[in-house]
Amino acid sequence: MSMIRLLLAEDQSMVREALAALIGLEPDIEVVAQVARGDEVLAAAREHGIDVALLDIEMPGMTGIEATAELRRALPDVKVVVVTTFGRPGYLRRAMESGADAFLVKDAPASQLAEAVRKVLAGERVIDPTLAAAALADGASPLTARERDVLRTAADGSTNAEIAAALHLSQGTVRNYLSTAIQKMAARNRAEAVRMAREKGWL
Repeated sequence: MSMIRLLLAEDQSMVREALAALIGLEPDIEVVAQVARGDEVLAAAREHGIDVALLDIEMPGMTGIEATAELRRALPDVKVVVVTTFGRPGYLRRAMESGADAFLVKDAPASQLAEAVRKVLAGERVIDPTLAAAALADGASPLTARERDVLRTAADGSTNAEIAAALHLSQGTVRNYLSTAIQKMAARNRAEAVRMAREKGWL
């Protein structure tokens, strides 16, 4: 029996070690690499010659969704299973758009995660059914990629000038993007727009 080589990316060390221990009990899966940051995923994947990456969404350096897109570009044969604590429909949509092969909530049993790993290697897609239903009901994000960028950069309280500098845009353009995003979200201000977009999983 050939072993499935798995990379585990999770920023909380206790969760990561527990997952590694549980999945490591599976007879056909070996956890060959563990990282705590999204921006360490690709280098570790290359170094250890993995078959499957199991990625958390919320990580420092780079989100699991961004790491999925990077893996898909650089190592298209590697399968990606995204797990999240946050059952947000927008996350599911964005993960799939980035090229994830599976999307599960983190409190799924280890046996279910292991089965998802086997299924994606067999060419199947695995999606948490509750999240799939919610994503269909919720609809797609109304925000453009640029509006998302501006809202994400505004989230820490940055001024228009700081957002403009960070994204290489003019302040007028930043104002326009913010205004449009606020209108689309039917929010009262940028802070509320950021909060609403985060709750939907659109940022």
